[in-house]
Amino acid sequence: MNHGFSTQTRGARTLDAAAAGSLRGFWLCLVVGMALVVVPTLLAEDFKPPVKDHPGRIETYARLSDLLNLAYDRNPSIRKAREQWRAIVETYRVAGSYPDPQLTATWYPEPIETRLGPQDWNVQIAQSIPFPGRLSKTGELAAADARIARLKLDKTVKAVLLAVKESYYELGYIRRAKAVTAQNAELLQHISKIAATAHADNRATLMDVIKAQSQTGQLHYDALLLADLEQTERTRLNGLLNRRPEAAVGALEPPPPPSLRLDEVRITRLAEASQEDILMAQLGVEKGDIQVALARLHNRPDFKIGLFYAAIGDPDVPTPPEDAGRDAIGIQAGISIPLWFGRNNSRVASARAEKAAARAEKADRINTLRSRVRNLYFKTRNAQRIIHLYQTDLVPQAARAMEIAELWYREGQSSFTDFIETQAVWHNFQLSLARARADYAINLARLEQLAGTHLSGDGHPAASPPGKEQP
Repeated sequence: MNHGFSTQTRGARTLDAAAAGSLRGFWLCLVVGMALVVVPTLLAEDFKPPVKDHPGRIETYARLSDLLNLAYDRNPSIRKAREQWRAIVETYRVAGSYPDPQLTATWYPEPIETRLGPQDWNVQIAQSIPFPGRLSKTGELAAADARIARLKLDKTVKAVLLAVKESYYELGYIRRAKAVTAQNAELLQHISKIAATAHADNRATLMDVIKAQSQTGQLHYDALLLADLEQTERTRLNGLLNRRPEAAVGALEPPPPPSLRLDEVRITRLAEASQEDILMAQLGVEKGDIQVALARLHNRPDFKIGLFYAAIGDPDVPTPPEDAGRDAIGIQAGISIPLWFGRNNSRVASARAEKAAARAEKADRINTLRSRVRNLYFKTRNAQRIIHLYQTDLVPQAARAMEIAELWYREGQSSFTDFIETQAVWHNFQLSLARARADYAINLARLEQLAGTHLSGDGHPAASPPGKEQP
């Protein structure tokens, strides 16, 4: 009985000691874990895009600046790119931080007997420490990715705003063509009456009347086609603005006057300095330098430090030692061995290859940009010349020729066919002038999108973000 009572008492003491040891081990591990975990404080300012009020005046008078602001606030592509940028910015909090510490606990169903008593369980916490400089380079790499994401956001904004301007000017051309067609339809009705009267007086043939009627029918068909095109273009514009497809778009501003002043060389320099594709390629080269340095640091050893705690119970012996049941505490230190040299060399070689590819990509984008600038510059200047030609010469001459043809026809000095042909020429010249104005505005907008600034003094906004987001 005494022996059983003694054994039971020792077991109770063992449980009490284990519980006390567990409590001490928990607090010790908690303090050490807090001391080992290092969290960098690379903070990115949270950005909320401004919310702007857009009154319903777009339904009555649609200013281009209002549509650009509306697209900047509502377009889903811009929202998507903005949130992707913000997501990459948040990687600042992760890229330069230490790995999470590891906590390991071991419980022995059958305690391991030691000189001081049975080892019931143990716990250890360890922290990996990368080679000095690796975390900072990883942070620089994340910062470069964030800058690239910001450039992608700017590129998306410019692309959307350019699409809005293209649709705006195309819609303006369609409406102008409708007005010209309606005006010519009224004129043809007047000509048809003249032809019918002349046919009754035997001064015109039946074929002249048929020609006038066929021209009128062609204009009615053109009017229907332009109405469908207007609806299609309005749907496209509303889609860019994230509006209902059938939402009304009021009267439009006229396209900008042909006032391109800068030469091709200066525009090319502006484009090379501001084009996002080139800036992203340059960041790719800088990332290549960082990746090469980081690859070399990956070939250096990692370190590990930790703390070991073992809970020791009371020994079940007649004469326990003086330090019986004392818990064990140990400090751990480790180092990785970068033994596989082939893999390590491949890291550096891969980083160098990516850097070389980024250099080649930058050169290719510069060449592509110069070609695009040259092409758009030619189209813009050519449209400028066409506007001048039609506005100052061809359209006024066609109008005078039509008046003279009508007068000569009434006086019997020309045929009715000449009258019809001069009217068709005047109609086509008016459409060509409207088309040239729209082409000039569209190509100028594309050229400004590449240059990133205004290229004319008309006050029309360039295809650039209305507001600037803070990183």
